[in-house]
Amino acid sequence: MPTPPEDVVEAARLAPEHWISMIDPGWPGEGVPPDWAVIGRWRTGATGEIEEWEDNEAHRPSPESLGWPEATDGVDEALQLAVTGYGPAEDVLRALATAEVAVLTLPDGTPVTAAVEGGRLVVPVLTAAPHLDAVGGFAFEHVTASDLLDRLPHGHALYVNPAGPAGTVLEPGPLAETIASRRRTDAAD
Repeated sequence: MPTPPEDVVEAARLAPEHWISMIDPGWPGEGVPPDWAVIGRWRTGATGEIEEWEDNEAHRPSPESLGWPEATDGVDEALQLAVTGYGPAEDVLRALATAEVAVLTLPDGTPVTAAVEGGRLVVPVLTAAPHLDAVGGFAFEHVTASDLLDRLPHGHALYVNPAGPAGTVLEPGPLAETIASRRRTDAAD
């Protein structure tokens, strides 16, 4: 049983014969949190003492609960939230569509390519200096996501922040669609 914080112990004294939930620190909402944002709950006995703990099997740990470092930028934040179920995947595409990213380069200026487990071909994409520092002192270039898609080798995906806790392989098609949609919206304005 996790040790309850003092405010929970005090609440237990005031609420005998109740369940008191522990909410994930990453839950930003107001009101009653969804079941997946509840870590578990303590049961209080007749005297208001905590007697039991019950884990919530439906809990989705947030980046904070997982002990991940603070996000480095908007893309990294969207990635962390999406992979933990605290944000929509579309937010990653929207953030990346307008981002300038670092791409490792070969001597001729073409992007470095690699294969991830399972053989999928990728181009590593780094969204902020800490991610670039994590891969070492390789040559790199800053490019927009749109320019990168134009230079992406055929059959390759993007591997965004591969050394970060939320490193994710993204197919280029949905990103290209997001960029095109944004351009249409900007042109209409």
